[in-house]
Amino acid sequence: MEQLSSPAAPQMVLLDAAARPVEEGVPTGFPEALHPRGEEEEEEKRKGSGPVTFTLGNEILGLEPDNNFQSPDAEVYMHFMRSHCCYDAVPTSCKLVVFDTTLEIKKAFVALVANGVRAAPLWDSKMQSFVGMLTITDFINILHRYYRSPLVQIYEVEEHKIETWREVYLQGSFKPLVYISPSDSLFDAVYSLIKHKIHRLPVIEPISGNVLHILTHKRILKFLHIFGSTIPKPRFLKKTVQELCVGTFRDVAVVPENAPVYAALEIFVDRRVSALPVVNAAGQVVGLYSRFDVIHLAAQKTYNNLDISVREALRQRTVCLEGVLTCYPHETMEDIIDRIAEEQVHRLVLVDENRYPRGIVSLSDILQALVLTPAGIDALNS
Repeated sequence: MEQLSSPAAPQMVLLDAAARPVEEGVPTGFPEALHPRGEEEEEEKRKGSGPVTFTLGNEILGLEPDNNFQSPDAEVYMHFMRSHCCYDAVPTSCKLVVFDTTLEIKKAFVALVANGVRAAPLWDSKMQSFVGMLTITDFINILHRYYRSPLVQIYEVEEHKIETWREVYLQGSFKPLVYISPSDSLFDAVYSLIKHKIHRLPVIEPISGNVLHILTHKRILKFLHIFGSTIPKPRFLKKTVQELCVGTFRDVAVVPENAPVYAALEIFVDRRVSALPVVNAAGQVVGLYSRFDVIHLAAQKTYNNLDISVREALRQRTVCLEGVLTCYPHETMEDIIDRIAEEQVHRLVLVDENRYPRGIVSLSDILQALVLTPAGIDALNS
């Protein structure tokens, strides 16, 4: 079993940087959840392959789901997270990659793949401080903004530096880096991740200013799954997803397997989702195309052709990623948490007996339900 206590200094790879020390929501109202949002239809997507959405019927949604999280025993995970600090969840050994903002974008994304990480803090040598994070979302936004056709090279990926992209994309509206102190509670970390709709939360030591670790939903749930076995389990874990209504059940975006990769990028950008169930012509779930799949376009140098189908992109993957794992409305919350933790995935696709998609149960949904809802906080919809 992995050691989670007494973390040692992380392994840090600092690329082209100045020298420095090395050390997807729960419906808020049941009646509204049964009706379409009434928003105007999105403009037709490129090549007509836009997101496919559906609205879950009342046979799936549970009645008054929040009541299940208001009993005294439901607060056990909330108290557990408040009694442990972020330092407790930092592994004894980990790899940390830091990029200087003067590094070329292409080199940065290739380095992410080579080091097996999904994000890196950005160090500004002029300001002598961390100013942001470079994530897969940036790569998706770059491809989405600058892709023209398979015959036109994406110059911006080849030549731009990170600082250039930040100036173009942020257009002067630089937001402060969202981070957390190692002494802050894991409850605060969960709230920050969900509230700010981010997937990577740097843990920065306040005195030295060094990044110790990048906390994620997956890391926190793993910590809870390992050490939470020592505390009593709340009764709601024996209830089903259908009864608890934990997950996203309306306007869930999926992508046809024959749609071009560019169409998937449009959905990622427009809907701000982290993964798309891939469906066949019959509408059945046959795969999962995630944001992390996109970064492999950089490693394979195939990002100049985004007209290939999602099916072909998944087939060309050189690394076997998490794939698609499913769950059913009748399964208990405990079983779903166990499956996500053991398989180390970020979400499960909720399907019916015919493998038609009926929703998504993500790590954000689970941590919101386990930790924040018992505290009366709805960070998912705030």
